[in-house]
Amino acid sequence: MDERLVDLRSSNYREARIKIMQGHFATQNSHINTYIDMSTVKCRQNNASVSAKALAEDYMLSFAVDTIVCLDETEVIGAFLAEELSHSYKTCLSFGNNISVITPEVNSMGQMIFRDNKIRMVEGMNVLILTDSITSGKTILQAIDSVVYYGGTVGGIAAIFSAVSKCAGIEVKSIFTSSDLPNYGYYSRENCPMCAKGQKLEALVNGFGYSQL
Repeated sequence: MDERLVDLRSSNYREARIKIMQGHFATQNSHINTYIDMSTVKCRQNNASVSAKALAEDYMLSFAVDTIVCLDETEVIGAFLAEELSHSYKTCLSFGNNISVITPEVNSMGQMIFRDNKIRMVEGMNVLILTDSITSGKTILQAIDSVVYYGGTVGGIAAIFSAVSKCAGIEVKSIFTSSDLPNYGYYSRENCPMCAKGQKLEALVNGFGYSQL
């Protein structure tokens, strides 16, 4: 696997980089032709810090962030992002905020929930949803529904990579976009051109990583 991974730097944030691999992969909601390896970005201190600084630029003056809801193991980036927003510039609307960084639990029904001890960090709060990758946007819509259910307001959506520009009418801010991966394709299981050609699935991928079949 490692020898097939290729470094890719963002066209807008040159210090930020990810690794990509071409092939036929299945996510929870779709089939994709490019696997994006986020492990370095999400797990290594320096890379996570660089990513957080890049994402923070879009939220300095847009709204005051009270809570960052982290999906798909983005808690390290979320902590750096909270630090960047609350301490970097006095002109930042979130300056001085004690920003909560939390992760929803997924119950046996597949619903995103917050336990009673964390509801206070969502209810009445301005929430920024952070994730690693957005393909179809279905998971983000689920997260938005959860935040709204618990009384929060979603003010923004941030991602390392996003194939979409909006979710539920909310603009998605990402370090990497489809313009950085012009050949990136995602398809429903029923309409996957790779399946139609008889190309076998290579791996299952999700926020935790890559599992070869």
